[in-house]
Amino acid sequence: MTVAGLTRLSPVRIRAPRDLAPLIDHTLLREDAGPEDLARACAEARAHGFATVCVRERHVAEAARLLEGSGVLPIAVVDFPRGEGETPARVSEARRVVALGAREVDVVLRLAPLRARDHRTVLLDLEAVVKAVTGVPVKVILETAALSRDEKAAASALCAAAGAAFVKTSTGYGPGGATVEDVALLRELVGDRLGVKASGGIRTAAQARALVEAGASRIGASASVAIVTAGDF
Repeated sequence: MTVAGLTRLSPVRIRAPRDLAPLIDHTLLREDAGPEDLARACAEARAHGFATVCVRERHVAEAARLLEGSGVLPIAVVDFPRGEGETPARVSEARRVVALGAREVDVVLRLAPLRARDHRTVLLDLEAVVKAVTGVPVKVILETAALSRDEKAAASALCAAAGAAFVKTSTGYGPGGATVEDVALLRELVGDRLGVKASGGIRTAAQARALVEAGASRIGASASVAIVTAGDF
């Protein structure tokens, strides 16, 4: 498990929306997000006890400063949102965000070689990223809405083989977001070896609870405050 929450299936019992808070990666990935947005997101995360605040590279150092001592971790995306960078660039970015204070890394899977069934290239790339940030959990964003079932299965196996900590559904910038069906499938594919992060289009407490019940061990959302302060499911 990680400091911010469980990598594997969570034993947390979700009785009320606020119980979801320790499983949430509070997300601020808008390209136009500025210092005030970041300060607000970090304050919200501290107030509600979210697992992490997920940001782009340019915000990592300040997020780390704002979250210091809170128990909420700063985390960062890499090669986001398209996942089209070459391995050396992805490795360099992963190292930079960790040096700036990121405590977890969410990297986008390279879809082109996966679709071409060039599994060796995908594996070596993910292994390089994981090795570059040894000791820091790596979540791999699969963009499940763009993949066939066989591609999801192959991607999940490659993530496990590469030493990733999580598989993650979506960037939020692709053709679709997290679904109960995809989360359940990913959980079936990885068993208890990896965490499953549901992300993309999650706006209500009912959605988040359904995804946790389907097997998600982490929820990525920008609507986190609305989720945990909902009156009920």
